Amino acid sequence: MERIAVKSPILSEIKACLQLSIPLAAAQLAQASTNFVDTIVMGWLGSERLAAGALGSISFSTLFLIGTGLLSSVGAMAAVAYGAKEYKKIGRIAEQGLWLGMGVSIPIAIVIWNFAAIAVHFGQNPETVAIAQTYLRAIVWGFPGAIGFIVLRNIYSAIHRPNMILAIVIGSVPINVIGNYVLMFGKFGFPELGLAGIGWASTFSFWAAFLAAVAVLKLKTEFEPYRIFATLRRFHPPVFWEIVQIGWPSGILLAIEAGLFTVTTYLMGYLGTVPLAAHYVALQTASITFMVPVGISYATTMRVGHELGRKDRQGSKRAGSVGMGIGGLFMAVMAVCVWQFPRSIVGVYLDLNNPENSAVVELAISLLGIAAFFQIFDGVQVIAAGALRGLKDTRIPMAIGLFSYWGVGLVSAYWMAFKLGWGSLGLWWGWVLGLGVAALILPWRFYALISDKFEGETARSQGVLELKTGGDRTLEIE
Repeated sequence: MERIAVKSPILSEIKACLQLSIPLAAAQLAQASTNFVDTIVMGWLGSERLAAGALGSISFSTLFLIGTGLLSSVGAMAAVAYGAKEYKKIGRIAEQGLWLGMGVSIPIAIVIWNFAAIAVHFGQNPETVAIAQTYLRAIVWGFPGAIGFIVLRNIYSAIHRPNMILAIVIGSVPINVIGNYVLMFGKFGFPELGLAGIGWASTFSFWAAFLAAVAVLKLKTEFEPYRIFATLRRFHPPVFWEIVQIGWPSGILLAIEAGLFTVTTYLMGYLGTVPLAAHYVALQTASITFMVPVGISYATTMRVGHELGRKDRQGSKRAGSVGMGIGGLFMAVMAVCVWQFPRSIVGVYLDLNNPENSAVVELAISLLGIAAFFQIFDGVQVIAAGALRGLKDTRIPMAIGLFSYWGVGLVSAYWMAFKLGWGSLGLWWGWVLGLGVAALILPWRFYALISDKFEGETARSQGVLELKTGGDRTLEIE
């Protein structure tokens, strides 16, 4: 007997996007809570320690994002394989992604370990650099675990298991929180490590998340069809080099974007301890809200990739559009909140009643006002880049990022800060311009490419006939 069902493809895509985005965004928020908690406890140690922690944390995050971008191709490739029902290929993608991740960790760890020798050449306060180095030489040991988890997180997302990612990340957060308290203050017989204790706590939480992700894949029978880890000792050149070829432009794109924030942080350090501390408070707040569009970006990559695997052009276009729409709407709401309650937000990090913090508090409030503007642009551009990754398009977005973040953003930031004399506020207004340009060009690239990506649209098989009824509605007859 025939069953007739009428549904809206847009509503169906919104539902599918939210089902994948919500746990991924929640996992990003839970993971960001590590930095959030770290920032709060750094503030307990005083403005000087907060400035040093800012320098170390942002430097670490930049290098970590480069590795994350390089390995983002694991998710895109696995999503396409999942859409095409090539399940065994997903296992090979995961294995080669892990090998690449471990290879990338070595040079990046060397850079982190020698941070002090690099930072002093960028006009940073030697005392601030020395304190930051204690933090970095502790957290560097967690870098391989963090990168390994990124690979497996991409796999979980591609095969529609985002809730497991969320559970693992939430489970790792208490490790970081308890570790901060015990190691920073020297509780229960442990030495008082200060800023270094915060780094060690993060290291333990990174490895806990990675090992939990491995254990779930090994022990749960539902993952057996993918044969993950079955051929881990074997090198598969075609898969490995495809990950590299698709991933390296994404790694550079994230390096370019993160580099904008990192160079600005170093310029803040050049302006003084107060601008650096205020900058970190405002940036950490913006980073927390940014985690939601990052989660939506991952979901959009997977949704576009799934439809690409099915050779459904309209489905891919719809997935990208819905992701950008949801992300832009969320960030608009967050922008209003940041604009309305900046003092309350700063009060989470610093004691508003302490006269020693007054200069940092007032500057951080001003920076949050600017953050309300660039958040919307930031959310749209990162999701648009995710949609393009789903189409395996990474090289042109890399060039777009270079032009937007550095050609427009950094140049204008430097000009406004030092030529016009706007100082730290000028640096942040440069971000607004750079991210705004990216938020215009990247979506345009997606819609231009999607029209050429497929020679024609293919109807779904497996006994389902789709009859277009006009607008966004589809009549399905099974």
